This record gives sequence, structure tokens and C-alpha cells, in this order.
Amino acid sequence: MTPHPDDTIVALSSAPGAGLRAIVRVSGPQTAEVVRRVFVPDGMPRDGGERGRTLTPGHLTLSGVHSPLPADLYFFRGPNTYTGQDLAELHTISSPPLLERLIADLLAAGARSAQPGEFTLRAFLAGKKDLPQAEAVLAVIESKTDADLQESLKQLAGGVTQPLATLRSDLLNLLADVEAALDFVDEDIEFVSKRDTLLRISAALAHLTNLNRQLDGRTVSGRTIRIALVGEPNAGKSSLFNALAGNPAALVSDIPGTTRDYLTAVIELNGIQAELIDTAGWQTATDTIEAQAQQLGREQGDRADLVLWCVPVGETPGQPPSGDVILVRTKADLVAGIADKGYVSVVTGAGLSEFEELLAEKLTTLARSPLAPSQARCRAHVASALTHLRSAHAHCVADDPPELLALALRAALDQIGEMAGAVYTNDLLDRIFSRFCIGK
Repeated sequence: MTPHPDDTIVALSSAPGAGLRAIVRVSGPQTAEVVRRVFVPDGMPRDGGERGRTLTPGHLTLSGVHSPLPADLYFFRGPNTYTGQDLAELHTISSPPLLERLIADLLAAGARSAQPGEFTLRAFLAGKKDLPQAEAVLAVIESKTDADLQESLKQLAGGVTQPLATLRSDLLNLLADVEAALDFVDEDIEFVSKRDTLLRISAALAHLTNLNRQLDGRTVSGRTIRIALVGEPNAGKSSLFNALAGNPAALVSDIPGTTRDYLTAVIELNGIQAELIDTAGWQTATDTIEAQAQQLGREQGDRADLVLWCVPVGETPGQPPSGDVILVRTKADLVAGIADKGYVSVVTGAGLSEFEELLAEKLTTLARSPLAPSQARCRAHVASALTHLRSAHAHCVADDPPELLALALRAALDQIGEMAGAVYTNDLLDRIFSRFCIGK
């Protein structure tokens, strides 16, 4: 059930855990009153200069906490806010126990806990975002690569919305002309000619066909997934690289630091293509070339969709790299009796086929673009709208009764309206915004 938009809601909007700063967001008609119960200003509000935003330094007085907690209050006056309502952000120290106490006090002051995606839902209901843009917010959060992020930001900026609005306006005008002619069917008045009708329908068909191609282009088949092998020197990265690539592309040696530059090879598992990257082992640089190798390796690891963290059997894994990581225990032939998934020996081949299966499963998961919810929904509406527009075109060519043409145009408009969010149901909103994390 869609939550009531006039409730005042609160949630942690920054990443959970200890840190220098946390952001607790409050939105709704009673925002100022709720925040006033916990926040004490230490000075006058400063004009933020952005649509009525103010910044007030101060401190928080929390129940059960004797010392004041330093905080800054950013207050945004509606309707010029993300949610269209009064909105406040309390910036303070990211201490989980203190944040739990802060949110509990805000709840006691009259707010309620925000549901997943409720801030963005309110932005949609207030007309600040349409459905493709709202879904793009989630896609930005979940983006794992620069390419995915750029596509998500493009959609958030209206890359889908603006063309849809133009198309919908054109078809509405055409439908108005067709239905106006129905009212004067016995009069010798032509509101729109057959030629003009066919041209306008053809333009709409071309537009939706192009949008369909763009949606197809966002599938993983158009983008190679990047897999980086990282780890300390002599961890078996190059040997595993050669085994997965199927050829001895990387130089293998017992001497640490053999790999200076990074090497690449294209592999295919489960019909999904991936670029495999062998990087220099982690170690302290002893010269300029080594420093460059280390830098290149780190960059490739940071840019990868998936990191294979190679640690030889018998060694204790240290601090894992960031990102999506699979721990690979290499050189499994050195220890007898190990048959767990993720343990491999390039020398004997033990565990390689099982590891390739594991890697194929991971690639299948990565193949799901962060835009998948929006993409699947939009694809269905585009396909249905194209079907109805083709029917409209056929009715016009065959000089069928204009009522049939009007019905087909209206059906196409309904699909476009649902795609843009001009027509929606509570069930649809629940399915979309329930995917969000709380606080967004």
C-alpha cells in the first residue's frame, strides 16, 4: 500500500557504520517542529543561496546522552525541494548508537520511519521526477561501472523523459484532431488529412522503434564485463590468467614481480563475454617503473566489474580489495585433500572446472544491468505501444471507421503514459520503490 504523503518521515540517508559524518533526513509538513525537538542552534541561520536553503550550526540534545552532540542543520523550504515538501538534513558524527538514539527521538517527536524509496516516491508524486527518472535514482546507486553510471545519469537528467513527453504531446494532438472529426462526421470539415495522419503515426513509430533499439543497447551483450586478477606477487595470478584464457599469454615465473604491465584476454563463459586482466602484484615500489606498474594495477582493479583476489593456500588473506570480489585460493596442489569450491591448482587442473562454473554464475549475475527494472518495464510498454500504433496505421491506410483509429491511438497513449508515469497504479509504485534502500 502506498504510504500517506502527508506524514513526516525520517531515515538515515548516508551509509551506515562509523565515520566522520552521517546524514539523517526528515521530510513532511511537520519537519520544522520535529527537528526543533532535538536540535539547538548555536548561531543564526546562514543563507545557503539555493532556493531558500539555510545552514544552521548547532548541537543535538538526545535522550539518555548527557553531552551535546555537534551537528549542522540544513533546512530546505518546500516546494523547491527534492520531495516538494519541507526537508531537513541533520549532519553529525556517524556513530551508530548515537544515530539510533537520534532517529528514536525524532520518531518520538512525531515523525515515522521512512519506507524504502519513500523520499523518491514523494519526489514523483510532487512532479519533481517521473517514473523513468525515479528508477534512474536507483540505477545510479547500484551502478558498478562508469558506463552504467553514465547511462543512469543520462536517464536521471531526462534522457528518456523528454523524448517521451514530446511523443506523447504529438499523439495527444493527433488524437484530439481525430476525435474532433468524429463530432463533425456529417459535416464537410476536415480536421486532419489522411496523409498528415499517416505521417504523424509514422513519426511516432520511428521514435518508438529508436527507443526500443536504445533499450536493446543497454543489455550486457553490448558491453564487455571486466575481470581483474589481483593479489600479492607470486600469488598465482598469471598462471590462473593463462588457464582461464586458454593460452600462455602471461609470463610465469617464481621470481616475484614478473608482471610489470597489465595483460588482457577475452574469455567467454555461458555465452557472456568478459575481459580478463592480469595485474602487477601488490608490493612496495622500488623504482619508477615499479611504481607505474603498481598504479596501473590498482586502476585496473578499481575499474573492474569483478575482482579475483588470488591468495595461495596456506597464506592468511589480508585486507580485501574494494568492489565485487571473489577470493581464489591458488596453488591448491601444495596442500593435500582440499576440494572446496574456490580452491584451484593450475598445475594439476584440480578445481578449475568448478571455479569456471562459479565464475560463469557470477558473470550471469553481473549481466543484469542496474537499469533492468526500468528497462524491462519500458520494453514491455514500448512493444505494446508499437503494436497499437501499427494498428492505427493500418486502420488509416484501409480507411476503416475513424472510431477504430481513435481507439488504437488512445491505447498507444495509455502505454506511453504508463511508461512515463502519467498513468500509474499503487501496485506499480510499490513494485518500483520497494527496490530502493531506506533513506533514498
